Amino acid sequence: MNLKTLSASLLFCLAFQRCSSRPCLDPLASSLYASSFLASSRYNFLYSANFARLYGSSGWSPAPGDKQPWLQINLNRKYRIVAISTQGIFNSYDWVTKYTLLYGDRPDSWTPYVQRGGNSTLSGNWNYYQVKRHNFHYAFTAKHLRFLPLGWNTQWGGKIGVRLEIYGCPYDSYVMSYGGNDMLAYKFPRARHHTPKDHIALNFKTLERDGLLLHSEGLQGDVLTLELKNSRLYLHISLGSSTVHKVEGLTTLTVGNLLDDQHWHYVTIKRYGRQVNLTVDSHTESAICNGDFTHLDLDTQVYVGGVIEPYMSHLPGKVNFRGCLENVFFNGVNIIGMAQQKEPQIRFPQGQKTIRYSCHDIMLKPLTFAGPNNFLQLPGVIRKPRMSVKFKFRSWDYTGLLMFTRFADDLGALELGLSEGQVNVSLIQPNKKKIQFGAGYRLNDGFWHTVEIVARDNFITVTIDDDEGSPLKITNVFVVRTGDHYYFGGCPKTNNTGRCETKLNNFHGCMQQIFIDNEPVDIDLILQWRWGRYSELLLGTCGITDRCTPNPCEHEGRCIQSWDDFLCMCENTGYKGEVCHRSVYKESCEAYKLNGKFYSGNYTIDPDLSGPLKPFSVYCSMGAYKGWTVVNHNRLDRTKVTGTMVDQPYLGDLEYFNASWAEVTALANTSRYCEQWIEFSCYKSRLLNTPHGQPFSYWMGRHNESHLYWGGSFPESQKCGCAINGTCKDTRFSCNCDADYRQWHSDRGWLNFRDHLPVRRVVVGDTNRTESEAQFYVGPLRCHGDRNTWNTVSFTKPTYLKFPTFRPGTSADISFYFKTTSDHGVFLENSDDRHRNFIRVELNSTTDLLFVFSVGDGIINVTLRSPWALNDDEWHYVEAEINVKEARLKVDYLPWAIRRFPGQTYVTMKFTQPLLVGAAKQKQRAYLGCLRGLRMNGVPIDLEGKVNDKEGIRLNCTGRCLNTTMPCRNGGRCMEGYASYYCDCNNTAFDGFYCHKDIGAYFEAGAWLRYNIRSEAISDEAQWAHWLDPHNFSLGYNQTSDEIEFSFSTTQKPAVLLYISSFVRDYIAVFLKTDGSVMLRYRLGLLTHKFQVSSRNLADGYPHFVNITRHNRTIRIQVDYTEPIKEHITAIEDIRFDSPKSMFMGRVMEVGDIDYDIQKHNSPGFVGCISGVRYNIYAPLKTYFRPNMTHPPVTVQGFVAESNCGAFPPVLGMVPLSDDPWYTGPIFYYIHDDLSSPPVITLLVFLALLLLFGGLYAIYTYLYRYKGSYSTNEPKIVESPSSAKPLTETLPRRKSKEKSLPKIQEELASE
Repeated sequence: MNLKTLSASLLFCLAFQRCSSRPCLDPLASSLYASSFLASSRYNFLYSANFARLYGSSGWSPAPGDKQPWLQINLNRKYRIVAISTQGIFNSYDWVTKYTLLYGDRPDSWTPYVQRGGNSTLSGNWNYYQVKRHNFHYAFTAKHLRFLPLGWNTQWGGKIGVRLEIYGCPYDSYVMSYGGNDMLAYKFPRARHHTPKDHIALNFKTLERDGLLLHSEGLQGDVLTLELKNSRLYLHISLGSSTVHKVEGLTTLTVGNLLDDQHWHYVTIKRYGRQVNLTVDSHTESAICNGDFTHLDLDTQVYVGGVIEPYMSHLPGKVNFRGCLENVFFNGVNIIGMAQQKEPQIRFPQGQKTIRYSCHDIMLKPLTFAGPNNFLQLPGVIRKPRMSVKFKFRSWDYTGLLMFTRFADDLGALELGLSEGQVNVSLIQPNKKKIQFGAGYRLNDGFWHTVEIVARDNFITVTIDDDEGSPLKITNVFVVRTGDHYYFGGCPKTNNTGRCETKLNNFHGCMQQIFIDNEPVDIDLILQWRWGRYSELLLGTCGITDRCTPNPCEHEGRCIQSWDDFLCMCENTGYKGEVCHRSVYKESCEAYKLNGKFYSGNYTIDPDLSGPLKPFSVYCSMGAYKGWTVVNHNRLDRTKVTGTMVDQPYLGDLEYFNASWAEVTALANTSRYCEQWIEFSCYKSRLLNTPHGQPFSYWMGRHNESHLYWGGSFPESQKCGCAINGTCKDTRFSCNCDADYRQWHSDRGWLNFRDHLPVRRVVVGDTNRTESEAQFYVGPLRCHGDRNTWNTVSFTKPTYLKFPTFRPGTSADISFYFKTTSDHGVFLENSDDRHRNFIRVELNSTTDLLFVFSVGDGIINVTLRSPWALNDDEWHYVEAEINVKEARLKVDYLPWAIRRFPGQTYVTMKFTQPLLVGAAKQKQRAYLGCLRGLRMNGVPIDLEGKVNDKEGIRLNCTGRCLNTTMPCRNGGRCMEGYASYYCDCNNTAFDGFYCHKDIGAYFEAGAWLRYNIRSEAISDEAQWAHWLDPHNFSLGYNQTSDEIEFSFSTTQKPAVLLYISSFVRDYIAVFLKTDGSVMLRYRLGLLTHKFQVSSRNLADGYPHFVNITRHNRTIRIQVDYTEPIKEHITAIEDIRFDSPKSMFMGRVMEVGDIDYDIQKHNSPGFVGCISGVRYNIYAPLKTYFRPNMTHPPVTVQGFVAESNCGAFPPVLGMVPLSDDPWYTGPIFYYIHDDLSSPPVITLLVFLALLLLFGGLYAIYTYLYRYKGSYSTNEPKIVESPSSAKPLTETLPRRKSKEKSLPKIQEELASE
């Protein structure tokens, strides 16, 4: 490279580095002159195009009659465009809600900006003042921009109005045109290119489907080729090949489609070592180059635009490029720039004289039919005997009207339509049968196709794609006289003067080069003079996009597209859903068993569900309690090995049937338990060379790791199973085969350490000695259980678990189980740095489950409302899914809640923050409860691996109820709160936080209380229903089990403590006899059973506790803390207590016959205290004193007051300090919480100091004023009222010793 070239390259690199160091965000429209703005019309001069500047005082608005308004901006040079911002007209109701942006190098040739997903419609504003900004997902270059409003505010008299700004930076363009016989070559410095990494960039546009863009080769098999093939871009790269080592290094990447659209496309190739990325516009494909080489070695030169040498005009099987190339950079070298400067490193072929450093577009002026009612009406010459129409079209639609014309003089009509991918011609004649025929095949493939139809009397010819050799000719009797109108794309809905009538749908796609009667149609001229009409067309551009490239259908689903949508065909893929994302198979045989499949046989499983691995077939052995998944392989027969050494071992690879290694590994990884039998038989062949030698043979498992232990022993113990069992033939060794005997022995056993399985290879290395021989056998892989389903943690504090960032691509599915008592909480969240892109699943209320996301167009949520509460402390299964078609949410067996997206939606799930499980960012809306079985895109998330008790994350579903330091008392039910707990005392006779507070009453003489259990006797149907659930206390009748408990304190005897009546003669009674003992009476059926509860005198004024429990015929009785006694009812008696009616305390006031013993002890009644009374689920005193209904079923007579004087003192444990709400710690800190805030305290202190110093200053001033003076109470001698002398002068003189004292002059009286 000479000095001139080096200087130019250095200057370019410095300029490029300077430009690239600052952001490309310059405002471009605000500094333009008014002449740079152009519009289709204006509302008035106050709304001219040049007022359409962001933050301006007005804005642009078109005329009301403008049917297709547009605003155009001339940037005066080429720029790199990265963003656009819009506003409405200042202080008005005029703003645009959606629009399309066109760009181009010329004002009459446009390219629509297309968002991800194929949507060219950009969202606009929602008011006049806020700025809506769109950052383009790929930067494009343009000199001219056109703004097309598609929707606007119509409320309050609103109309189209916009202010806008374009952002970008200057773009230098180095362009060269190629005509198919042109090329240039860049010669490498030192005639060789040897690099570990490369960066190649270029832009191109063309009308051709095929063409060679770049090509270079190396002597060692290195290749770099970039070419267009069938309108797709192919990169062929090889870092070297070797026939000796059988290395084929060629790697091919394919990206893009429909690249022959005469629009600029931006290509970037980045390679680092073997990793290579190919990008076209915004679509990137990545690959790892084949082979082991990391450097690209190219010789001599790289060809640009084609290969032309004296001995060949092009590469074999390839055509040279025809079109325009721009800014071709090869590792920082501007090749076209060097060509313009005629650098010696640039070489042109001999004979190439014309070199065009500009791009001359072929003005084809395409049309885009993009609306539901689009059509184009063109004029024709009437009554000609010959009709000729020719045009090009491209589309994805299966059906659509291409052209329609009605003949003059009512001779009929001719219809040209697209149906099932072919062109159908229909000739309609009055009073005659319609003539129909078709031509072409698969013409809806998105490429340009030419259609030419020529008709005259009795003859029609149709030619597809200029194939003159096979035109379709039809000869029938008919007459042709051309009409005055031709309709393309559809028929007008109104003002249909040409009587265009068709049953076909409107055509959606592009057309260009329309010829009528062999004359080209100038669309601009015809529309300018209003000789034709159109509706919902885009002029000067072809806006077709390929929604199936890249393929949005996952798992090899087939993509079928129309103009504005696509459809995924998932047949024979093993997946289902809108984008073939969800697997139709279960993840294991265990899952099939849980879903009701109990018979053994062959099943298809998918261990990673929606993940990238394919389903495969296995054998399921269904047992009574387990479903075993069995995977066979090619080593089920014994393999004989001889003649091997340690440095040349035998490698016995296992190939599992119907599954790849990754798929079998996924099965073992997701199973709870796996095992595989392994056996090594030996004849003078050592195995592990125990106890301390280097192993001769071993096996390899997951991750290609070698394992030095055998079946039946522990991982990495370098032992066999006989060493563990103590059955080795020679106790000096840990394996039978290590004894090295000249007889057959074997080491065998189960390998069951799941993380090492499955077995991938067996290595045998000691069979080279005389008579040495070994045989090995590996059994099938057997797994059961699901490792993920019960992977459970509980959150007992506001916290979250952090996992690596979730990278789902364009589809995601989430599933998990939850169990909670909280009414809200975030299950998981993942977002980017600014929280603009995120997904979140949360419980929003007791019944509302939310799937919230912002993945492209604002925050959207899917809400599922459950008819029952979801915080019932039961397990609930949640499924959430999102793709480009829809987002949906499901819980348990409820129907899916679905939010469908509009067509052409693109989902961008690019997260940068860690995945948070258990709370949102900064621990907001934390979830308290249990979570298990979390899967994201089929991948299990190991929750148990993040257990941390200090942070409040516990293993398994263990809240505070499992190990409560202060459990619920007296049958209270612990209700889990996970961060806390409370006791449910509803079915007890107690109250309080721990159900420890007795609810009792004091009964005066003659007072009684009745609790009504039932209001009427039960029917026979109810009795029969009870047999289905005889132990359910809530039924309230036909009880075969009873539980009675209470405590009392009295000195009155006799007395009935408790009496339970029924609608029949059955009853239960507990009463005090005259001697103070307590008796129990049970009447079940005909006989009354008498039992002594206690023989002691319990009427001693002290509290006593009684518990009576009956189950069928066994009665358990306990008084206070004495040993319980058991009584039995004879086998011939009925065990049912039929229809309980009422409970009585104090006195028995039942109507009807009462047993004599009860009557004898019923007077004068109970006087004293009774507490904690409960019969099964009925607590009469609690119902009376703590009613939870409007009319409780309790009747009271006499004086009954609430009191706990009858409460029996329980034996309670110490309350732990951690559960004591009043405990603050070992050191008591006195906090002056009655004082004001620190600023107020500071002000008060300042005022106090000010008053203090002010007072001291006042005292000081006062004392200083009277310094040297004193006052006396001695009487004063006044000579005269006018005397001005001091009164002290009249006093007699003191003695001499006082003369030395200083004289103090007193104040005058006037002072």
